[in-house]
Amino acid sequence: MKFRGKIVDIGCIHHFTRVIGTLSKLIKSCVLRITPGNWYFILAEKLANGGIQIWCELPQGHFFDEYAMEGVSKEANEIYLEVAPDNIPTLSSHSRTVVHDVPVSVIPRRLWEDYEEPELPHFDVSIAMPQMKLLKNMIDKMKNLSNHMVLSANQNGEMKLSVETDMAAVSTHFRDLINPSTLDQVPSSHDSSPERVKDPTEFSKARIDIRKFAQFLSGQLVNPTKVICNIVHNKVVHFLLLNEDVSLQYFMPVVAS
Repeated sequence: MKFRGKIVDIGCIHHFTRVIGTLSKLIKSCVLRITPGNWYFILAEKLANGGIQIWCELPQGHFFDEYAMEGVSKEANEIYLEVAPDNIPTLSSHSRTVVHDVPVSVIPRRLWEDYEEPELPHFDVSIAMPQMKLLKNMIDKMKNLSNHMVLSANQNGEMKLSVETDMAAVSTHFRDLINPSTLDQVPSSHDSSPERVKDPTEFSKARIDIRKFAQFLSGQLVNPTKVICNIVHNKVVHFLLLNEDVSLQYFMPVVAS
């Protein structure tokens, strides 16, 4: 297996660094999948056990000026490596030449199937989220009240964030949000059309870990042009962040009441 890549454009370097910075705030380690056309950063924890799943896709042609690779074989022309995003150096404002060895572990071919793209369920609700900075400010205050929150939305452009304790109940409402008719923008071969509820004003809900949600909001350095929240009622929340040359899918499990 061989790989060599070179990024020259300073804008691409900074953008690539922001992607790595986002991942390093969300996860300690992940699998890097290198193919002739794309890079993928993958975290495949078990949702049923309370873990999260991440699938981040970068078209190599949007970043690399030089790109050459040889996979395991002609039939399996891919490379799978376990890496820690935090080990990849960040940039400063100073010009410098750096040689940086990043420790990796090679994932054997027999385990590749564990890192396939997550199967997308039929969503009950799909809704474009408010500004991330606004959400972060609200969640940072809510997380001081409880470890969990209820995220709910409907097909009428409404979203609610709710926290309830023995002493108080706090709820924030958003209206006039956009409900995508389909998720054709998902870079996936899976059918991802939402499973529409009969009444568009009916809310689908998910009780989630508020600190994981806060961590997700705090780690967004890629400046997404669109963030879509998809809910499978009382099962899972799927966040889709879209940029011109980056897509990031984040699966968050629900927490039992």
